[in-house]
Amino acid sequence: MAQKQQIAAPAENEALTMTEAFIDKYKKYIIYGTCGILIIAAAIISYIQFVAKPNAQKASEALFKCEKYFAAENYDKALNGDGQGCIGFLKIADEYSCTKAGNLAKLYAGICYAQTGKDQEAVGMLEDFDTKGDAIISPAAVGMLGNCYANLGQTDKAIKTLLEAAKMADNNSLSPTYLIQAGELYESLGNKEKALQIYEQIKDKYINSMSSQDIDKYIERVK
Repeated sequence: MAQKQQIAAPAENEALTMTEAFIDKYKKYIIYGTCGILIIAAAIISYIQFVAKPNAQKASEALFKCEKYFAAENYDKALNGDGQGCIGFLKIADEYSCTKAGNLAKLYAGICYAQTGKDQEAVGMLEDFDTKGDAIISPAAVGMLGNCYANLGQTDKAIKTLLEAAKMADNNSLSPTYLIQAGELYESLGNKEKALQIYEQIKDKYINSMSSQDIDKYIERVK
């Protein structure tokens, strides 16, 4: 971890181990979950942009070329282009920042950086991504930002961001996942009381979610 945390639990090594386990447990899950949402949404956004103003159309067409590399997990070319027609997510985000495609390119770029272990660069792109006006992609983007903060050892910031993502999503699919992550980070800080509050929230509010089926074991762990 990049920073040491002040913890209330007596065993510092155990807390650090829990934080590291959190990163291992959720990093790929969140990245691939966000990728799946992006792939579904990309066609819709591309269509909207295609019938809009010319600048937006160019941005959408450029985004489409990058998405092919992204789907093939060629993150370097997806980010920076191939010199043969694909200009890369970074350039799209810069040159077409006022378009929806340009905004989406920031999220794609953030994922590419996270996939290649560059969490600080990922944070820069994800923080710049405009999350307003989208009920599906935005919570996933905020949740991913929270995970990047956790990877960088910024635990307090990660918890705050994950709770924000859970509130934004407010559904049985994403919210319990982000809440559990926040709860486990509280545990890594030795704050079992806060973790218990979060786990009980899942049991009370998201009783029909898959996560609620196992929530009792989390509750018992922090009691």
